[in-house]
Amino acid sequence: MALRHDPKRGVIFMLLACALFAGMSVLVKDLAGRVHFLEQMFFRSAFALPVVVLIVVRRIGLRGDLAGALRTRRFPGHVLRAMTGTAAQACSFFALAHLPLAEHTALTNTTPLFVTLLSIPLLGEKVGIHRASAVLAGFLGIVVIALGQGAFTGDFGGAARWGIIAALAHGMFSAGTTMLVRTLSATESSGTIVLWQSLLMTFFSLFWLPFVWVTPSAMDLLMLVAIGLIGGAAQTLLTEAWASAQVSFLAPYSYSALLWAVLFGWIVFGDVPGLSTLAGALAIVLASLYIMHREIVVRGRKR
Repeated sequence: MALRHDPKRGVIFMLLACALFAGMSVLVKDLAGRVHFLEQMFFRSAFALPVVVLIVVRRIGLRGDLAGALRTRRFPGHVLRAMTGTAAQACSFFALAHLPLAEHTALTNTTPLFVTLLSIPLLGEKVGIHRASAVLAGFLGIVVIALGQGAFTGDFGGAARWGIIAALAHGMFSAGTTMLVRTLSATESSGTIVLWQSLLMTFFSLFWLPFVWVTPSAMDLLMLVAIGLIGGAAQTLLTEAWASAQVSFLAPYSYSALLWAVLFGWIVFGDVPGLSTLAGALAIVLASLYIMHREIVVRGRKR
């Protein structure tokens, strides 16, 4: 994927992608009481698949070989990556049913914290005092949000408890996915990784469909299809955003998802985030950005 070096384009696409992902989350949350989250996942993957194929075709060009993009010697790695991606998506969709949008978005943005932690045993990386302190600050932000939901008190209901656990599990599985993509990208093209991810995640979600299927109403069916199309469009915009500017430049704008979540949560569901949610979210965002900054510094020293 060639970098276009167009920061303005990258920022616009990043903001739009975050807005679309937030809009998709609204649909997922609204459908939660009527359609099982595993059924929603199937529509999310199946109707996003054509968009993914179009992206790959655009990358390889008209003379490219789509079948060739699927050739791989690391199929088990793709399966494992799709499994962690499916688990992360399942946790996110489940958490959406039990948490306000703002809390959900803040807690599912903990992936950089878990990547840092998992890199120690899995990659043998040494995490210095700077990144270790940032991780600690990020997890303190999680505790603050949990306290705002009534954690450690008699008011902490089962739904909120499992919602928080699922949102954090999303961060952990997403971290595993990130690390698997890093290893796969050493020998596999981005198109191959994306194609196998989409195909396998669709297959995995299809496997569970007979056990949870509820025939949706006409309106719910439209919403389910919209989840897939909006998710695919958002993924396209996100891909184009990362192709337009450096990750270090665009990363702060990716956290605009929190602003969209607060806005949509207030307009659609009447949820107003409390001080604990805002303070905890700020701690998580700042910690994640600082971890990214330290990784850039460390890599610069190794060159």
